[in-house]
Amino acid sequence: MTSAARTAPGPDPEQGVHPASAVSRPSRSARLRGAAVRYRRDLLVGLLFVLFAGWLTQGLWPSPGQRMLALNPADQTLYEWFLAVDSRALLGDFSLLTDRLNAPDGVNLMTNTTVIALGVLFAPVTLLLGAPVTFALLAAGNLAGTAVAWYLLYTRTLRVRRLAAGLGAALCGFGPGMVSQTNSHLHMTAQWLVPVLVWLVVRLLRAADPAGTPNGPDGRRMATSSVGLAGVVTVQVFIGEEVLFLAALTLLVMAVAYGAGDRALLRRALPTFAGGLMVAAGLALVVLAYPLWFQFAGPQGVADGMFSPYYFSADLTSWWTISPLSVPGSDSAARLTTGPAEYNSFLGWPLLLVTVGCAVWVRQRRVALACVAGALVMGGLSLGPEVVISGERTGVPGPYTLLAGLPVVDGALPMRFALAVLPLAGTVLALALNRALRERGRARRLVPLAVGAALLSVFPAPLPTTERPALPEFITGGHWRECVRPGGVLVPVPIATPKDPWPMRWGAAANAEFGMPEGFFIGPYGEGGSATMGTWKRPTSALLADVAERGVAPAVGDEQRRQAARDIRSWGASCVALTDDAPHAPTLRATLEELFGPATRVADAWIWRV
Repeated sequence: MTSAARTAPGPDPEQGVHPASAVSRPSRSARLRGAAVRYRRDLLVGLLFVLFAGWLTQGLWPSPGQRMLALNPADQTLYEWFLAVDSRALLGDFSLLTDRLNAPDGVNLMTNTTVIALGVLFAPVTLLLGAPVTFALLAAGNLAGTAVAWYLLYTRTLRVRRLAAGLGAALCGFGPGMVSQTNSHLHMTAQWLVPVLVWLVVRLLRAADPAGTPNGPDGRRMATSSVGLAGVVTVQVFIGEEVLFLAALTLLVMAVAYGAGDRALLRRALPTFAGGLMVAAGLALVVLAYPLWFQFAGPQGVADGMFSPYYFSADLTSWWTISPLSVPGSDSAARLTTGPAEYNSFLGWPLLLVTVGCAVWVRQRRVALACVAGALVMGGLSLGPEVVISGERTGVPGPYTLLAGLPVVDGALPMRFALAVLPLAGTVLALALNRALRERGRARRLVPLAVGAALLSVFPAPLPTTERPALPEFITGGHWRECVRPGGVLVPVPIATPKDPWPMRWGAAANAEFGMPEGFFIGPYGEGGSATMGTWKRPTSALLADVAERGVAPAVGDEQRRQAARDIRSWGASCVALTDDAPHAPTLRATLEELFGPATRVADAWIWRV
């Protein structure tokens, strides 16, 4: 036996592991450090996106409970209430029909854009820190997450260079429409699953192409892609169905355009690819059948849209106008749309010109031509049923008339079709930049300069914020429990409405532990059960709303008292509360005492146990 053999180390009796084995299997921390070094550039890009999203939403930090978005505070109030209701799932107190608003009928959470998946995911944050913190995290996180997801798709699937991918993804995550929708529309900005959906569709197509592998279609990759696609579709339904609809329609247009340019691929892969899509659809339908039935035909569900496509359509002029929320933008451009949360089509002429130029330059790439086809179709549909130019109706029918009246289409606003153009433009820019960076000569300099200038023209400014009105100590101190049990119904005065939803902040602050009558939601209170915003007022709530608005004491007699008692019974309420910050609080208190008798003072509120 040699000396080397005699001295060779054996198993360590202390550790029970051979030293050579320990060297060959690095620790988890070592593997994480190795991955961090290997992907350090990608991590840096992701960090930059997170920092930029935080900078855009800086007005909400560091105290989201004291700040709110200035341009759309009503919808922020609504979404914070949604998040509070969703968080009840962590406590086992959750249903698709919630009784915490519009008592006693309740609210159908599937009919409303309640971002259920996000609310459940962030339930621990909501329950511990409050709905405003969750809202602020999602407002920034949706922007950064969307940009990161597109960046990964560009670098991993399109195989473009990091610089090109980063700039293209920045437009996808922080473009004018995304920044505008961040004004309280969480369901529209949560687009980080869209690139995952695109990747799975591409993966499925590649697996279905018999020319892509030596042994024909890859059944294993097809199966995993179909299952993954079903999972992404299912989750997206519980985040935002409108985004899923826009993504699916855009992919359909792009698939037709791509197939028209590569008919050999169409012949080889279409039957198998279509089969994989049908498997994905079937799997998703198994999970979604009941929630979708509940949405359209369940209690408090609606089967139609409630927003007029003639009103919510994009002005043709807005496409070459710079968004008011961009640094170079002007507030005067706001007249071209319905509100600050709908600057979806405001790409501006510099970005449009550069994108068109890049599309012509990379036209040999079929994916670029597919993006152009998708952008033209979705941009055309955004114009609605009648083309509007500079606020004037032209009488010219828009492409949307071909889809008008279809059940699913009615639920989407035409102007939001423009949101699909943003990632298509980002893809074209990424492809052009990638080609320029691989070439020598003037293109290597001119294309990045042109793209950089175009992106600077839509560079967003931080979102405007304002001080949040303080909540009454009656709510924050938990004093509401003195007059209504958890799960019971509390009547705030005045009662929340779609126009003035502020009392819903009480419910959000209490993590939706009590219910309220009426409120801000979509329900079946129109003619024939059609969709409306909110519900009709009962006589007592109408009387109190009039006092809150005008400050004039009404005549209260026995009939009004009997009606108030009937309304209280109808709501199933056990407590009426008036806080000191209510409009015309003294007059309201006098009116309530006429209706319900003497009040009891609790913290900064007057209450009536009814």
